[in-house]
Amino acid sequence: MPCPLVTQGSPGFHGIFGRQDRAEQFFRSGHTNNWAVLVCTSRFWFNYRHVANTLSVYRSVKRLGIPDSHIVLMLADDMACNPRNPKPATVFSHKNMELNVYGDDVEVDYRSYEVTVENFLRVLTGRIPPSTPRSKRLLSDDRSNILIYMTGHGGNGFLKFQDSEEITNVELADAFEQMWQKRRYNELLFIIDTCQGASMYERFYSPNIMALASSQVGEDSLSHQPDLGIGVHLMDRYTFYVLEFLEEIHPASQTNMNDLFQVCPKSLCVSTPGHRTDLFQRAPQNVLITDFFGSVRKVEITTETLSLDRDVAGFESKFPEEELATEPLKYAEQLPVAQIIHQKPKQKDWHPPGGFILGLWALIIMVFFKTYGIKHMKHVF
Repeated sequence: MPCPLVTQGSPGFHGIFGRQDRAEQFFRSGHTNNWAVLVCTSRFWFNYRHVANTLSVYRSVKRLGIPDSHIVLMLADDMACNPRNPKPATVFSHKNMELNVYGDDVEVDYRSYEVTVENFLRVLTGRIPPSTPRSKRLLSDDRSNILIYMTGHGGNGFLKFQDSEEITNVELADAFEQMWQKRRYNELLFIIDTCQGASMYERFYSPNIMALASSQVGEDSLSHQPDLGIGVHLMDRYTFYVLEFLEEIHPASQTNMNDLFQVCPKSLCVSTPGHRTDLFQRAPQNVLITDFFGSVRKVEITTETLSLDRDVAGFESKFPEEELATEPLKYAEQLPVAQIIHQKPKQKDWHPPGGFILGLWALIIMVFFKTYGIKHMKHVF
């Protein structure tokens, strides 16, 4: 039977090719998984804002669907447990302590003196010892979109790590080239919040890299949100306004990278944010924010009909009914894990300590002696 000819003027033309265009638009990014490498390079209490910057981005990417297993979090200092912190186990990103970005489920992969230039480059390039646990590895591939966020103190062409060493823009560019040669990413978004941040992406030469910075060469990246209770600035200006923008993003959002470029004009940031897109193959208006900050939730459409009833029937025939019956769950297994972890411990029966009893007897003897004198002490014993 000959196939009917579908012409441009026929009724089915726009339906068929319209669906095809939508499908191509749906899969246009070409990636199948997302990763994030979030790095704070600063130590000491007065750099509180850099830790808050990184934890705020961490909170946003987790909210949009990237799991901890696909996030490498590097914090050079533990501000939550710092002796100067008036609110232990918290890190706030808004004044008046409105938003705690430390939370209950932060998984720090590299902390304190583990945050070095060498470890950072090893994470990117995959040149790590075999004994390194999975949580400290960037297990990306050629279908991975990677977000790399860095914050700290920097200068023209370098970013300091813990005031003891620095990474240069050449070293960073070469690391990205190694990643491309080893097929460790599909597309890469690099964001840096530091003084003279644009100098860090000037030497990039690998394909499919888009870069954003909080300041141009010769400019400082300024802090924001001073808090009198904590005694330091809580965030940097650029990251603060970027995160305000990300709070409006949801997993199905169609907001694109051009919108991100506009979130912090010089009137708000004081510095001049910059971006570089010449190495990136797609136009920024075609790149969704969720291509990097969210988790892939794509499906493949099939026209084949699958009969699930037949499979279920075959499965049930393999096992007798008594084997399919499940045992009743215990009480602890019926509760969510988070509730079990945060259950209050059962209070134990109170028993007075031995020292309490001894002190009570001493008090009774002293009162008796003061009241009746020494001549009546013989009646006590």
